[in-house]
Amino acid sequence: MSLNIVILAAGKGTRMKSDLPKVLQPLAGKPLLSHVVTLAKSLNPSSTLVVYGHGGDHVQASMADVALEWVEQAKQQGTGQAVQCALPKLPAQGKTLILYGDVPLTQSSSLDTLITAASETGFALMTVSLEHPAGYGRIVREKGKVVRIVEHKDASAEERAIDEVNTGILCVDNALLHTYLPRLTNHNAQGEYYLTDLVAMAYADGIAIATRQPAAVWEVEGVNDKLQLANLERVWQAEQARRLMLGGLTLLDPARFDLRGSLQHGTDCSIDINVVIEGKVILGKGVRIGAGCHLRDVHIGDHSEIRPMSILESAQVAEDCVVGPYARLRPGAQLADKVHIGNFVEIKNTCLGLGSKANHLSYIGDATVGSHVNLGAGTITCNYDGINKFQTLIGDGAFIGSNNSLVAPVSIGKAATTGAGSVITKDVPDDQLAIARTRQQTVPGWKRPKRQD
Repeated sequence: MSLNIVILAAGKGTRMKSDLPKVLQPLAGKPLLSHVVTLAKSLNPSSTLVVYGHGGDHVQASMADVALEWVEQAKQQGTGQAVQCALPKLPAQGKTLILYGDVPLTQSSSLDTLITAASETGFALMTVSLEHPAGYGRIVREKGKVVRIVEHKDASAEERAIDEVNTGILCVDNALLHTYLPRLTNHNAQGEYYLTDLVAMAYADGIAIATRQPAAVWEVEGVNDKLQLANLERVWQAEQARRLMLGGLTLLDPARFDLRGSLQHGTDCSIDINVVIEGKVILGKGVRIGAGCHLRDVHIGDHSEIRPMSILESAQVAEDCVVGPYARLRPGAQLADKVHIGNFVEIKNTCLGLGSKANHLSYIGDATVGSHVNLGAGTITCNYDGINKFQTLIGDGAFIGSNNSLVAPVSIGKAATTGAGSVITKDVPDDQLAIARTRQQTVPGWKRPKRQD
């Protein structure tokens, strides 16, 4: 049978105290809804429908690159009404899985078991047993069979003692949805249309209600405020750290590691504390990442070291390189093997050749640097005139003196040398020394002015 997925994402999230819709609050660098959509797509459904409401334009724009169907819930009157809004788009045949845009960490393996159960009985609930179930709808059973779900506000004292609760996630035959959804009423303490009322309807018709539980309680935890969001963030990060360490990665303290994208690594890699990974990061063998580094969309080759407090974005680092501490590689930075980039050096849209070095206090932008070049402390490529960017070319074996400004467009020849303190505005031939600075003078008899009291 075909699978349809409906994601309920219409809530405002008042307790978030934010102008951002609740389902767009970030977890691991992505909106909550994005996590749920990714999960839904992994199940290969025939269709994925998102029921939106508050901040609808913003919510839809955030998912513009994903093939989704959108249904508006203009007035939020409960989960039952939300699925009623989607009902016209659900075919008469097949089954539908109901997910929630603020429940981001459910695992596909848990949903697979739920979908299988629904295929057997036509109706399956995901439940969970809690030590402190207050606030949740209780699963009411008779002789082991699920007969109904009672919301906490409507539950008796005896029913509130039940520890098996409803997660809201369920999978139901479409034929049953088309039969039962139009019959929902809002005669309850909250004046809402409860999706959970479908359980009692199905039981009355003799339909067995299957239940399945997730592998971990956090899989079905929702987010209603910033505290819950932070708690799930730590759950997510702990799970990613566990997975990476089981794969052979050394994390010096997994509690102080944040993965907000994807990380691939070779053998014998290590990551120190407070490192943030964003986008797609690939580490070769034996890579070491120092404390406090921030990596986004970078590829680092075998046995390279990124020293503490360095920031790398959209950069390529080859093998046996050293970067940092306190270095910044901006988009377009490409380091060949054995390049050294030191403290307070910024590289942007620049290729540095084999064994070249920029060890101190420099800005190298829009440049092509050959192999075995030494860039002295304070080197600046003056690449921008306020309108246009210009290239600096530095040949193999060149030596750039300290405190040099290379005014692009300019070319420094192979094995050429520029004197310390020079402002180089013209091309320098191969093997030549260029000095461009004012001759030093001593003024006899000069005295420093004194303050007049």
